[in-house]
Amino acid sequence: MIKKIEGIVLTETAYGDNSKIINIITPDMGMIGIMCKGVKSLRNPLRTKTERFNYAYYHVDYKDNKLSKLIDVDIIDNFKNIRNDIELISYATYLTELTYQVYKQSNENSIFELYKSSLIKINNKLNPLIITNILELKYLDYLGVGLNLYGCIKCGSKENIITIDPDAGGYICKNCYTNQRILNKKTIIMLRRYYLIDIDSISKINISLDIVEEINYFLNKYYERYTGLYLKSKEFLKSIEKLK
Repeated sequence: MIKKIEGIVLTETAYGDNSKIINIITPDMGMIGIMCKGVKSLRNPLRTKTERFNYAYYHVDYKDNKLSKLIDVDIIDNFKNIRNDIELISYATYLTELTYQVYKQSNENSIFELYKSSLIKINNKLNPLIITNILELKYLDYLGVGLNLYGCIKCGSKENIITIDPDAGGYICKNCYTNQRILNKKTIIMLRRYYLIDIDSISKINISLDIVEEINYFLNKYYERYTGLYLKSKEFLKSIEKLK
Protein backbone atom coordinates (compact mmCIF):
# COMPACT_ATOMS: atom_id res chain seq x y z
CA MET A 1 0.00 0.00 0.00
CA ILE A 2 1.47 3.36 -1.06
CA LYS A 3 1.12 6.06 1.61
CA LYS A 4 2.14 9.69 1.96
CA ILE A 5 3.24 10.15 5.57
CA GLU A 6 4.14 13.39 7.33
CA GLY A 7 7.10 12.97 9.65
CA ILE A 8 10.51 13.98 10.94
CA VAL A 9 13.58 11.73 10.87
CA LEU A 10 14.72 10.80 14.37
CA THR A 11 17.35 8.15 13.63
CA GLU A 12 19.49 6.86 10.75
CA THR A 13 21.10 3.42 10.72
CA ALA A 14 23.45 2.25 7.98
CA TYR A 15 22.35 -0.81 6.03
CA GLY A 16 24.92 -2.24 3.68
CA ASP A 17 27.16 0.05 1.66
CA ASN A 18 24.61 2.44 0.15
CA SER A 19 21.36 2.03 2.06
CA LYS A 20 20.03 2.97 5.48
CA ILE A 21 17.04 2.55 7.74
CA ILE A 22 15.40 5.65 9.15
CA ASN A 23 12.84 6.05 11.92
CA ILE A 24 10.41 8.92 11.49
CA ILE A 25 8.05 10.29 14.11
CA THR A 26 4.60 11.16 12.78
CA PRO A 27 1.64 13.19 14.06
CA ASP A 28 -0.82 10.30 14.02
CA MET A 29 0.88 7.01 13.09
CA GLY A 30 3.51 6.73 15.78
CA MET A 31 7.09 5.94 14.83
CA ILE A 32 7.67 4.26 11.48
CA GLY A 33 10.77 2.46 10.24
CA ILE A 34 11.62 2.95 6.57
CA MET A 35 14.14 1.11 4.41
CA CYS A 36 15.90 3.60 2.14
CA LYS A 37 17.60 1.66 -0.63
CA GLY A 38 20.66 3.25 -2.22
CA VAL A 39 20.16 6.68 -0.64
CA LYS A 40 23.74 6.95 0.65
CA SER A 41 25.03 7.15 -2.92
CA LEU A 42 26.32 10.65 -3.68
CA ARG A 43 24.18 10.86 -6.80
CA ASN A 44 20.95 9.78 -5.13
CA PRO A 45 18.52 12.75 -4.91
CA LEU A 46 17.06 11.35 -1.68
CA ARG A 47 20.41 11.34 0.12
CA THR A 48 20.02 14.67 1.93
CA LYS A 49 16.24 14.33 2.19
CA THR A 50 16.54 11.37 4.55
CA GLU A 51 18.93 12.98 7.02
CA ARG A 52 18.12 13.38 10.70
CA PHE A 53 15.54 16.05 11.67
CA ASN A 54 14.31 16.54 8.11
CA TYR A 55 10.60 17.39 8.18
CA ALA A 56 8.86 16.05 5.09
CA TYR A 57 6.17 13.97 3.44
CA TYR A 58 7.58 10.48 2.97
CA HIS A 59 6.04 8.44 0.15
CA VAL A 60 6.41 4.81 1.14
CA ASP A 61 5.28 1.32 0.34
CA TYR A 62 3.74 0.99 3.80
CA LYS A 63 3.98 -2.22 5.83
CA ASP A 64 2.17 -2.30 9.17
CA ASN A 65 4.51 -3.41 11.99
CA LYS A 66 7.31 -3.97 9.47
CA LEU A 67 9.86 -1.84 7.64
CA SER A 68 8.23 0.25 4.97
CA LYS A 69 10.09 0.98 1.72
CA LEU A 70 10.93 4.54 0.69
CA ILE A 71 9.73 5.71 -2.70
CA ASP A 72 10.09 9.50 -2.62
CA VAL A 73 10.36 12.52 -0.29
CA ASP A 74 8.75 15.96 -0.43
CA ILE A 75 10.57 18.29 1.96
CA ILE A 76 8.41 20.54 4.13
CA ASP A 77 11.30 22.07 6.07
CA ASN A 78 14.94 21.01 6.22
CA PHE A 79 15.68 23.59 8.95
CA LYS A 80 18.41 25.31 6.96
CA ASN A 81 19.40 27.74 9.72
CA ILE A 82 20.00 24.87 12.10
CA ARG A 83 22.14 22.97 9.59
CA ASN A 84 24.33 26.02 8.99
CA ASP A 85 25.14 26.61 12.68
CA ILE A 86 27.16 24.10 14.71
CA GLU A 87 25.63 25.25 18.00
CA LEU A 88 22.07 24.90 16.69
CA ILE A 89 22.92 21.50 15.21
CA SER A 90 24.05 20.44 18.68
CA TYR A 91 20.77 21.49 20.26
CA ALA A 92 18.69 19.91 17.50
CA THR A 93 20.68 16.68 17.76
CA TYR A 94 20.07 16.50 21.49
CA LEU A 95 16.35 17.22 21.16
CA THR A 96 16.09 14.59 18.44
CA GLU A 97 17.85 11.96 20.55
CA LEU A 98 15.76 12.92 23.58
CA THR A 99 12.52 12.77 21.58
CA TYR A 100 13.38 9.27 20.37
CA GLN A 101 13.90 8.09 23.95
CA VAL A 102 10.76 9.82 25.23
CA TYR A 103 8.62 8.38 22.47
CA LYS A 104 9.93 4.86 23.13
CA GLN A 105 8.66 5.16 26.70
CA SER A 106 5.26 6.77 26.13
CA ASN A 107 4.12 6.34 22.48
CA GLU A 108 2.05 9.54 22.62
CA ASN A 109 1.24 11.25 19.31
CA SER A 110 1.35 14.70 20.95
CA ILE A 111 5.14 14.35 21.23
CA PHE A 112 5.41 15.04 17.49
CA GLU A 113 3.95 18.54 17.72
CA LEU A 114 6.11 19.48 20.72
CA TYR A 115 9.24 18.32 18.94
CA LYS A 116 8.36 19.92 15.60
CA SER A 117 7.47 23.24 17.24
CA SER A 118 10.78 23.27 19.12
CA LEU A 119 12.80 22.69 15.95
CA ILE A 120 10.90 25.48 14.18
CA LYS A 121 11.60 27.96 16.99
CA ILE A 122 15.29 27.06 17.13
CA ASN A 123 15.50 27.35 13.34
CA ASN A 124 13.92 30.82 13.69
CA LYS A 125 16.87 31.79 15.93
CA LEU A 126 15.02 31.94 19.22
CA ASN A 127 17.25 31.14 22.20
CA PRO A 128 18.00 27.40 21.75
CA LEU A 129 18.74 26.79 25.44
CA ILE A 130 15.39 28.22 26.55
CA ILE A 131 13.47 26.25 23.90
CA THR A 132 15.37 23.11 24.89
CA ASN A 133 14.56 23.62 28.58
CA ILE A 134 10.88 24.20 27.80
CA LEU A 135 10.72 20.94 25.86
CA GLU A 136 12.68 19.07 28.54
CA LEU A 137 10.21 20.26 31.16
CA LYS A 138 7.19 19.21 29.10
CA TYR A 139 8.72 15.80 28.35
CA LEU A 140 8.96 14.95 32.06
CA ASP A 141 5.25 14.06 32.12
CA TYR A 142 5.77 11.59 29.26
CA LEU A 143 8.67 10.03 31.14
CA GLY A 144 6.49 9.55 34.20
CA VAL A 145 8.49 11.91 36.42
CA GLY A 146 6.57 15.16 36.00
CA LEU A 147 7.15 18.01 38.42
CA ASN A 148 4.66 19.18 41.01
CA LEU A 149 4.62 22.91 40.32
CA TYR A 150 1.62 23.75 42.50
CA GLY A 151 2.89 23.40 46.05
CA CYS A 152 5.67 22.29 48.37
CA ILE A 153 6.85 18.79 47.46
CA LYS A 154 7.15 17.92 51.18
CA CYS A 155 4.00 19.32 52.80
CA GLY A 156 1.83 20.49 49.90
CA SER A 157 1.64 24.09 51.07
CA LYS A 158 1.25 26.74 48.38
CA GLU A 159 2.46 29.48 50.70
CA ASN A 160 6.00 30.79 51.29
CA ILE A 161 7.68 28.81 48.50
CA ILE A 162 11.35 29.81 48.67
CA THR A 163 13.13 27.46 46.24
CA ILE A 164 12.83 24.41 44.04
CA ASP A 165 15.07 21.44 44.67
CA PRO A 166 16.05 18.88 41.99
CA ASP A 167 16.84 16.19 44.56
CA ALA A 168 13.54 16.54 46.41
CA GLY A 169 11.75 16.84 43.07
CA GLY A 170 9.88 20.13 43.42
CA TYR A 171 9.10 23.28 45.35
CA ILE A 172 10.28 23.74 48.93
CA CYS A 173 8.44 26.06 51.32
CA LYS A 174 9.95 28.06 54.16
CA ASN A 175 8.79 25.58 56.81
CA CYS A 176 10.28 22.56 55.01
CA TYR A 177 13.54 24.19 54.01
CA THR A 178 16.73 22.61 55.35
CA ASN A 179 19.88 23.32 53.34
CA GLN A 180 18.71 23.31 49.72
CA ARG A 181 20.19 25.77 47.22
CA ILE A 182 18.11 28.94 47.16
CA LEU A 183 17.10 29.89 43.63
CA ASN A 184 15.88 33.29 42.46
CA LYS A 185 12.14 33.89 43.00
CA LYS A 186 11.84 34.70 39.29
CA THR A 187 13.32 31.29 38.49
CA ILE A 188 10.53 29.61 40.45
CA ILE A 189 7.92 31.66 38.57
CA MET A 190 9.50 31.16 35.14
CA LEU A 191 9.82 27.41 35.58
CA ARG A 192 6.04 27.13 35.87
CA ARG A 193 5.58 29.42 32.88
CA TYR A 194 7.92 27.20 30.85
CA TYR A 195 5.67 24.26 31.67
CA LEU A 196 2.41 26.02 30.78
CA ILE A 197 3.45 27.91 27.65
CA ASP A 198 2.40 26.78 24.17
CA ILE A 199 5.66 26.56 22.21
CA ASP A 200 3.90 27.65 19.00
CA SER A 201 2.88 30.92 20.67
CA ILE A 202 6.47 32.00 21.42
CA SER A 203 7.54 34.89 19.16
CA LYS A 204 10.25 36.49 21.27
CA ILE A 205 12.14 35.67 24.44
CA ASN A 206 13.40 38.15 27.00
CA ILE A 207 14.66 36.40 30.12
CA SER A 208 17.75 37.44 32.07
CA LEU A 209 20.78 35.19 31.74
CA ASP A 210 20.94 34.34 35.44
CA ILE A 211 17.36 33.03 35.40
CA VAL A 212 18.01 31.01 32.24
CA GLU A 213 21.10 29.47 33.81
CA GLU A 214 19.32 28.59 37.05
CA ILE A 215 16.48 26.86 35.19
CA ASN A 216 18.98 24.95 33.08
CA TYR A 217 20.91 23.95 36.22
CA PHE A 218 17.74 22.67 37.86
CA LEU A 219 16.61 20.65 34.82
CA ASN A 220 20.06 19.13 34.32
CA LYS A 221 20.10 17.94 37.91
CA TYR A 222 16.49 16.75 37.80
CA TYR A 223 17.05 14.73 34.62
CA GLU A 224 20.13 13.13 36.14
CA ARG A 225 18.26 12.30 39.34
CA TYR A 226 14.93 11.03 38.00
CA THR A 227 14.91 10.05 34.31
CA GLY A 228 17.72 7.50 34.06
CA LEU A 229 18.62 8.88 30.63
CA TYR A 230 22.24 9.30 29.60
CA LEU A 231 22.56 10.93 26.19
CA LYS A 232 25.95 11.67 24.63
CA SER A 233 24.46 14.65 22.81
CA LYS A 234 23.51 16.18 26.16
CA GLU A 235 27.05 15.83 27.47
CA PHE A 236 28.32 17.59 24.35
CA LEU A 237 25.82 20.40 24.93
CA LYS A 238 27.07 20.82 28.48
CA SER A 239 30.62 21.17 27.17
CA ILE A 240 29.48 23.88 24.75
CA GLU A 241 27.68 25.75 27.53
CA LYS A 242 30.86 25.76 29.65
CA LEU A 243 32.78 27.46 26.84
CA LYS A 244 30.46 30.45 26.72
